[in-house]
Amino acid sequence: MDHLRKSLYRILETSAGKRRGLSLIVNLLLITIITLNAIAIVLHTVPEYNRRFARIFYDFELFSVGFFTVEYLLRVWVSVENEKYHHPFWGRLRYVFSTPALIDFLAIFPFYFSLFATDLAIVRILRLFRIFRLFRISRYSHAFRLIQNVVAEKKEELILSTTLVIFMLIIVSSVMYYVEHAAQPDKFSSIPATMWWGVTAMTTVGYGDIHPITPLGKFLGGISAIMGIGLFALPTGILVSGFNEHIRVQKKSRSMYCPHCGKPLTDH
Repeated sequence: MDHLRKSLYRILETSAGKRRGLSLIVNLLLITIITLNAIAIVLHTVPEYNRRFARIFYDFELFSVGFFTVEYLLRVWVSVENEKYHHPFWGRLRYVFSTPALIDFLAIFPFYFSLFATDLAIVRILRLFRIFRLFRISRYSHAFRLIQNVVAEKKEELILSTTLVIFMLIIVSSVMYYVEHAAQPDKFSSIPATMWWGVTAMTTVGYGDIHPITPLGKFLGGISAIMGIGLFALPTGILVSGFNEHIRVQKKSRSMYCPHCGKPLTDH
């Protein structure tokens, strides 16, 4: 039994760069099913397709939930092979509450809950959780893991820049409220209501449903739009620098191995 568990762990949890044989086949199958689920979720909302292929959508949902349920239970069972979750009970419990396991659980939970729920509104809302199946593909994609690593590494800078954007939004919206409230009390009725204008102005979207009409308000709106370009460029610059650093490190690490035998150059 221990040998079977170790074998399943290697098949399910081997990193993308080391997948070979059965592990590669299983992970390609998982990626295919997740992708088909995403397509089915989108097409299911098209009335014509929903009427014509309702049975196919339902049967595929049953198959997917069954497949993902078995996979989820297997991952919980083999999780003790990981040093972080080595305890037979507490280790598995820790794994169940880990981020990857929670995503796996949320991908199947709505279906089982809908079997017992009578409130259709709640069922419709929970169906949105099926979209969590898309997040599962990050486990098998190098690109998604690269994004996760960059965000994790640059989280402090991202939090700082996001905080700065929020502060500026509050300040700009507060000033605009006092400038425009007397002229447009219905549109700039409060600071929270004015923050909608602040978002559209700072992101330079400019829907036009709320806009200043006083000279001072127009001047402030122009300044806000110009500041918004710079402020929202901060997170972009942070992420770009993070991607460049990771790609540079990966290229450097690949260059340290022999292209023919795959061994480190120091061994030659």
